[in-house]
Amino acid sequence: MYEYLQHMAEINSTNVQLAFIYEQIYRVDFGAVTGIKIAVVVLMTLFFVCINCIMLFALRSKTAFYETPRYILFAHMLLSDSILLLTTTAMYAMSLALVSIAKGICSLLVLISNCTFQNAPLTLAVMSLERYVAICFPLRHSSIATQRNTGIALGVIWFFSSLNVMSDLLYELITDPNHLFKITFCTRQKLFVTKWQADKAQVFDVLYFVSVALIIIFTYIRIMITAMSVSSNKDSAKKARRTVLLHLVQLGLCLTSFLYGIIEKLLYLLTGSDGSLFIQLRYLNFLIILILPRCLSPLIYGLRDEAVRPLFQYYFCYGANKVKTAISVH
Repeated sequence: MYEYLQHMAEINSTNVQLAFIYEQIYRVDFGAVTGIKIAVVVLMTLFFVCINCIMLFALRSKTAFYETPRYILFAHMLLSDSILLLTTTAMYAMSLALVSIAKGICSLLVLISNCTFQNAPLTLAVMSLERYVAICFPLRHSSIATQRNTGIALGVIWFFSSLNVMSDLLYELITDPNHLFKITFCTRQKLFVTKWQADKAQVFDVLYFVSVALIIIFTYIRIMITAMSVSSNKDSAKKARRTVLLHLVQLGLCLTSFLYGIIEKLLYLLTGSDGSLFIQLRYLNFLIILILPRCLSPLIYGLRDEAVRPLFQYYFCYGANKVKTAISVH
């Protein structure tokens, strides 16, 4: 009787595990279609990483950029998004190719991808606060938005972005000291030992999403009100509203990545037992919701900046313009 009850408990435990690690229960046939999918993701990632690198090089070319907090934060966002694109694409390509690796390497990839995934929106929130201080409290901006305070803000961002995964890694190392030496199919969910860890990850995502959204909405409403109140004519007020709208679009693109896990779970529930349909929709979700916004987000922000755009165009064309455009950082 005891053995029967123990067996039933194991079955129930397995069912609970399947309920929250559904992302791991799929296989794909590695053929021409899968190869094309991987090629599309890899080529898109490499192209936009190159764009980000050119923009980073442009920012590095002028002292004014890496001494100005706004551009330090922007450079950090570019670097984070580039690292995220590379690590996430590598993990996704390995998952499609059914490649298993040591849990230690997988844990490092997951830690890097998760930190860069969450610190980009947090960086945008800090950028919003910096613009809020610059426009609403211009006399105090130089004393608040310093290089030192910017460095502290980046440290805080990395601390909060690493909390979730670090707690999972520490818990698993405590419960299983041989964790790092096991061979596994590398996904974020493979680091979950218990269901509460999956629930915790969802709570962190919701908390970050709501917090960043509230900061963005508050700061940009105040910026818009201030811009309109100091405008001497309707044209300048209209320009300020367009600028705010463009910022919101760029920030909104980045925030959509927080919905990736939720959308994937909904797709799994809607497709039911149709594993093939789920795999196709999962790929589109990965490409459109997770990868594409992170590709477009820095590009939109950088190209709209009047100081960054001329230098980016100069380096993008390999100096074909011969003469660099003078910049003015405000």
